Amino acid sequence: MSDIDAKNTLITGFHHVAIIASDYEVSKHFYTKILGLKVIAETFRSERESWKLDLQIPGGGQLELFSFPKPPKRVSRPEACGLRHLAFRVSDIEGEIARLTALGVELEPIRIDKLTGSRFTFFADPDDLPIELYETL
Repeated sequence: MSDIDAKNTLITGFHHVAIIASDYEVSKHFYTKILGLKVIAETFRSERESWKLDLQIPGGGQLELFSFPKPPKRVSRPEACGLRHLAFRVSDIEGEIARLTALGVELEPIRIDKLTGSRFTFFADPDDLPIELYETL
């Protein structure tokens, strides 16, 4: 891509990530009650037999949580091509680990990003989607 192409982009920011849940109510509880994301809207789309839950991510952007009848399982391990994981920025990784652990979430040990020196860890949502906590100070 040339410099001219990059300067003329019409992309203005990140809008959302969409997730399909195998059990909508379990995932809704996880993302709203465990992770604490705020509900923007919840819609049942009868023509698709599908729920759509719009959640606000602090700092900008949204997460869309969908239900569909009998979705296939996601391949998480070994890692497949495509979306690798969802990452949330935190200012106090140890505090967030303690909060999530108290709510029954199992997290990996803290690691250090060799390129930035920042600390990070991973855990999984109810469908085994990898989620990262990435500390920014």
